[in-house]
Amino acid sequence: MPLPAALEASRRAGLDLVEVAPEARPPVVRIMDHGKYEYEQSVKARSKKKRSGGGVKEMKYRPNIGDHDFATKTRKVADFLTKGNKVKLTVWLRGRERSMPGLAEDVVERVVTEVDDMVDDDVNVEAPVRGDGPQRSAVIATSPGD
Repeated sequence: MPLPAALEASRRAGLDLVEVAPEARPPVVRIMDHGKYEYEQSVKARSKKKRSGGGVKEMKYRPNIGDHDFATKTRKVADFLTKGNKVKLTVWLRGRERSMPGLAEDVVERVVTEVDDMVDDDVNVEAPVRGDGPQRSAVIATSPGD
């Protein structure tokens, strides 16, 4: 349809003439309510963002965790990282463990080395181990490998 006829048809319908595929030859246009279209696109983008579950996930460890439990939790951490999430590793210290803050760093270091083998991208510590009292936390994320 020639452009003047399309413009006239959109005016009669009280809608907008919107170019939906400008790189096509000839360009593709559609008669629609442009405001409604933009609103629907923003709703779709918001729902997609909610579904992705982005953000920071958390996994809790103890210094004396069993090997099987450690492997299970670490596989889940690797899964979170492959989906594009950051992971907050929380290490719970009880009793005399609190006087040995190096235990938390050891657990985080062990998790990072294990996950680095499971994930294609490089795993790095974004926020070092911090905290007082019974829990210490660190944040890890992936960065694309070279």
